[in-house]
Amino acid sequence: MNRTGEVTVVRGTDELFARSAHLFESAEDIACAANDLHTWAITRPARDADHGPPPQGTGGKRIRKLYRPGVLLDPATAHHVRNAARIGADVRITPDELNETIILDRRMAILAGDVTAGVRSYSVVTLPEVLQGIMSLFEAAWRGAAELAVYDARLDEIRQLAPSILDLLNSGCKDEVAARSLGLGLRTYRRRVAELMTALGASSRFQAGARARELGLV
Repeated sequence: MNRTGEVTVVRGTDELFARSAHLFESAEDIACAANDLHTWAITRPARDADHGPPPQGTGGKRIRKLYRPGVLLDPATAHHVRNAARIGADVRITPDELNETIILDRRMAILAGDVTAGVRSYSVVTLPEVLQGIMSLFEAAWRGAAELAVYDARLDEIRQLAPSILDLLNSGCKDEVAARSLGLGLRTYRRRVAELMTALGASSRFQAGARARELGLV
């Protein structure tokens, strides 16, 4: 553990959990931004684990969860996210890059850091001036995100087209030809390709194909 002013850096999820579990239990307002479900897995109570019995509710807490689209492509993580919404959490999806953050009662923020030798570092921030900036970034991302049900409906079309689009990308045919074969306009086709790449967390069409195979989409 390293401490600088009102910022404490902890190494590993075990230390983070040991130091913060009681804060999660007592917090009434929890905001979470994450690329997937792995970064903050250790902070979830055992009853909320992916394969455990479903939790009964949020206990009157205000819980907001902001995720990248990729969580909805894998059946296991999609189930967890939808279940969180079902029991009362407010879940939104954004295609934008996220600073993985948890904010508790607007009094403390936990920022996920880099992974070194398999261990992730976390910065625990209580300095009001820094907290204000962190909260502003979260609120801006939250306002620009889509509600889970809205994005899920949008993603259904992407899911249906994904195998066909990926087959066409793998074939190496031109976008104009691919668009015609799907009965789409060129701009619509390219938008669907971009949306699929974003949902898969891919920076290239080749990477999108590899990621889709990992998820069993093709």
